[in-house]
Amino acid sequence: MTHGDKSRLVLPAGETALIKEAADWALSFRYDQPGEVERQAFERWRASSPAHGAAWARVQSVFQTFEQVPAEIGKGTLQALNRQQGRRRSMQLLAAMLVAAPAGWLAWRQVPAWSADIATATGEQKSMALPDGSRLVLNTASAVDVAFTASERRLRLRAGEILIETQPDPTRTDRPFLVDTPCGVVQALGTRFSVRKLDGDTCRVAVFEHAVALKPLIGQSRILQAGEQADFGPLQIEESRPVEAGQALWENGMLLARDMRLGDVIAELARHRRGVLRCDPAVAELRVTGAISLKDTDAALRLLASNLPLRIELRTPYWVTVAPRG
Repeated sequence: MTHGDKSRLVLPAGETALIKEAADWALSFRYDQPGEVERQAFERWRASSPAHGAAWARVQSVFQTFEQVPAEIGKGTLQALNRQQGRRRSMQLLAAMLVAAPAGWLAWRQVPAWSADIATATGEQKSMALPDGSRLVLNTASAVDVAFTASERRLRLRAGEILIETQPDPTRTDRPFLVDTPCGVVQALGTRFSVRKLDGDTCRVAVFEHAVALKPLIGQSRILQAGEQADFGPLQIEESRPVEAGQALWENGMLLARDMRLGDVIAELARHRRGVLRCDPAVAELRVTGAISLKDTDAALRLLASNLPLRIELRTPYWVTVAPRG
C-alpha cells in the first residue's frame, strides 16, 4: 500500500495467487459435495503455510459479509453468481473482491483480528475493567471499541457478545453509559446486562440487574427491566421475553441447556470452536438438558454422544458433524 492511496489494498502477486486458490476452494465447499480425498487435499493446502491459512480466513470473511447483510440485498448473491456466471467466473469475481476491495470495508469485516480496541479469538474470553471501574467481559470471537470522553462513556460492539457491569461515574458528571450496535444504541440505567450481535441486522439484549433503554436507529425506544430480554433491529424492538436461567453462564465457560434443541446447542458450541461444526438435521430436534462446557468443546461433544443416540463424525479437527448413531 502506498502512502498516497490508502483506499485500496494492493497485494503482492504471490498473495493474489493464494487468494484466488482460496476462492476456488471456498466455492467448491460451498456448492459441491467434496469427497474425503478433496477434503484432505484442502487441509494440506491450508496447512502448508501461514499465508495459506490467512488467505482462507480472508475468503471466509467475504462469505460472512454476504450472509450478514440485509436479506433483500445479500440473500442469494453468491448463489446467483455461481448459477449465472459459472464456477470459473464466480471464482474470478470473488477473488477480485478480495484483492481490490476498499481497505476500510475489509477492515470492518475483519475487526476482531485487525482494528478493534479489544477483541477475542474463537474460543477465547476476556474480562477487564473499564476506565470508570465498570467491568466488561467479551465472549468468543467478539470485538469492541472503547470511546470514553468528558461527556459520555461509550462502547461500540463490532462483533460477538459482551457482558457489562456498570459502576457510578467517578467523575460525578453522570456521563451516560452507551453501547453502540449496528441496530441502535443500548443505554445502561445502572445495571448488569449483555449485548449480542446476531446474524443479519439483529441484536439481543438481556438485562440481569436494574434496567436498560433500547434505542433503534429508527423507531420507538423501550425500557427493558431486570429479567427481560429482547431482540431488536434498526427499525423496531421485538416483544420482550424472560431471561433464561443461566443465560450469562457463558462468562464461566458453561452453557446451561434446559430442554434445548440439539441443533441450537451445536450452534452455540460452534461459536466457541475453530472450523466447521454442524448438526445433521436428522438429530437437530433432539432435546438436551444439562450443563455443557464451552471451553472444551471436544468434551462437550463426547458428553452429548454418550447421552443421546449420536455419533461424532470427525473428518478433521476442523470439520466435525454430529450425526445419528448407527
